[in-house]
Amino acid sequence: MTTLSELNDDIIRSMSVGAVFSDFGGKINSLDFHRTADVLVTSSDDDSIRFYDITNAQLVKTTYHKNHGADRVCFTHHPNSVICSSKYNLDSNGESLRYLSLYDNRCLRYFKGHTDRVVSLCMSPVNDCFMSGSLDHSVRMWDLRVNACQGILHLRGRPTVAYDQQGLVFAVAMEGGAIKLFDSRSYDKGPFDTFLVGGDTAEVCDIKFSNDGKSMLLTTTNNNVYLLDAYHGEKKCGFNMDSSANATIEATFTPDGQYVLSGSGDGNIHAWNISDEPNKVASLDSHIGVAGCLRWAPRRVMFAAAAASVLTFWIPDDDAEPGAPAPAPLP
Repeated sequence: MTTLSELNDDIIRSMSVGAVFSDFGGKINSLDFHRTADVLVTSSDDDSIRFYDITNAQLVKTTYHKNHGADRVCFTHHPNSVICSSKYNLDSNGESLRYLSLYDNRCLRYFKGHTDRVVSLCMSPVNDCFMSGSLDHSVRMWDLRVNACQGILHLRGRPTVAYDQQGLVFAVAMEGGAIKLFDSRSYDKGPFDTFLVGGDTAEVCDIKFSNDGKSMLLTTTNNNVYLLDAYHGEKKCGFNMDSSANATIEATFTPDGQYVLSGSGDGNIHAWNISDEPNKVASLDSHIGVAGCLRWAPRRVMFAAAAASVLTFWIPDDDAEPGAPAPAPLP
């Protein structure tokens, strides 16, 4: 079996579809891998949360949440519990976020406060804190152990949030392409740095930090992808993906931070080696349309991609010859 330490250009080129799940009744909104367990969770417009074992590519459980819907989802530290944002009944008294046990399909805690859709959700890698960014122009800080909001930032535009891999810093994107960095322990003192993505004022819809904390990956609502130096904010490179009328895209780092993969409006998944000068190494036909959700597994040589109502797992084709184009994935 290929290990993460062996990742190279040929392995990236050989990635092909190993499993397809097409039984969703609506668009897949988000997906997340657990940091230390080989499991994946998805949320979709059919109000379902689905739980997968990625070691054998099996759907383990499906739960439906008709009262609140399932909009965004992310794992907590426990591999059988998640945080999920609501789609319905969003007002000052509504439960905008829920802490759910997938093991016995119980809601462990409700979180109230947001008055519009949550569009960004992330869990601290080091403790029980998590953050949510909403179209009500606020970012809220929470703790899984208590219902009450622990802190709030009022912002302009669509806020997008992300913790770095050590949980010491978090980033918030806001109107005009500005990225503000906060110390997680003293965010109430305001940002300690602000980056601007020069020349692009589109709203940032996704932020990811590389595992080594040196780089940030930004994806915008007009399908541009930017790689930034996380310490100084310099733009290392940018990738202009084809636009798509009704879909945004997602980009992802590989766990070693040497590659970036991104969806595109052309229906392909593009990959670059960014270890030195960015160099495009692959253009993989997704076979399912525009990949609006795309994540590389933290502990495996695999990634998951979702377009509309179809989820695919991608793994290396061990029979591919070095340097040869990747074989056609499953239809």
